[in-house]
Amino acid sequence: MKTLDLKLLEDLRVAQIIDANLDRAREGLRVLEDWARFALERKDLVKSFKDYRQTLGKHHLKIYKESRNFNIDRCTGLSHPEQFKRNNANSIISSNAARVQEALRVIEEFSRDHNLNLSSISSKIRYEIYNLEIVLLKAHSNYSLLKILNENDLYFITHDTENLYEKIKNILEGGVKIIQLRFKKGKDSDNLKFAIKTRELCDKFGALLLINDRVDIALASQADGVHLGQNDMDLKSARNILGFSKIIGISASNEWDIKKAIEDGCDYLGIGPVFATETKKEKVPLGIDKLNSLTKEISIPWFAIGGIKQDNISLLKKNNINKVAIITDLIYSKNPKEKAMMIINSLADEN
Repeated sequence: MKTLDLKLLEDLRVAQIIDANLDRAREGLRVLEDWARFALERKDLVKSFKDYRQTLGKHHLKIYKESRNFNIDRCTGLSHPEQFKRNNANSIISSNAARVQEALRVIEEFSRDHNLNLSSISSKIRYEIYNLEIVLLKAHSNYSLLKILNENDLYFITHDTENLYEKIKNILEGGVKIIQLRFKKGKDSDNLKFAIKTRELCDKFGALLLINDRVDIALASQADGVHLGQNDMDLKSARNILGFSKIIGISASNEWDIKKAIEDGCDYLGIGPVFATETKKEKVPLGIDKLNSLTKEISIPWFAIGGIKQDNISLLKKNNINKVAIITDLIYSKNPKEKAMMIINSLADEN
């Protein structure tokens, strides 16, 4: 393996190419790192990108930097129309991932005969970026879904009833942006067809579709995620199947279950029952004081559930409980659209 002799014209050109591409790769990595840090708040991804930047920085040898001004780059300022189409986060992520990959490929080729260590490192990082790009894109998708969870206070959960599809449509027209489908009866094939149909409906209204219990139906229908009870599939197994681009919510009614769900990485919680409810007759109501005690240190979105109706929204609001999940008061309403609008307005009203 030879060493570079910067007195030789060819070696100067090679060193200049490596120098430029080390800068290019590190700049692209910094864009990806900052998105992971400030937009996604993913410490694991930030650490990976930072480690790659530092590693390349350590191998940015003086001999490469000394070649920087050897040959004037007469192509500076050239642009391409595609550069001006990066108008959203996904395109910025993908274009900078590609920038890093391309730069590393150049470094890998031109450093192979004189700096095998740098060539090997560039190859390794390049392949890692292929995977991390997918992780970033999926994480961004999850972030967009979580934005809907954070910005909307009314969460509708279905119940087996006649004309369910029309009622869901009415409730969406009333402004609800979070729908959970519960399948307690019927054939899986029929339930999947209904989920796919509801998925298309939710897309028209920019609403989330979550599936209760059934990870398989959520995956097959391309729903936005699942909601799991304490007796359903564990959260980590569901995450392995669905990945980080989907939302996973957990039902909880005590301190231990809440703590474990958060530690395992759930995206939101449904906590209750707050009041007595026909849906969960066997459950002892928590009451407002207990609910406040359980939720005082929760930093992720959570929804109060159980016996909640328009009539007791003001009581909940007085106790700083602002996000609710409702079943019967919406689904059995004579006018679900109007009822949804009234509840949303009640939740938005100042105490």
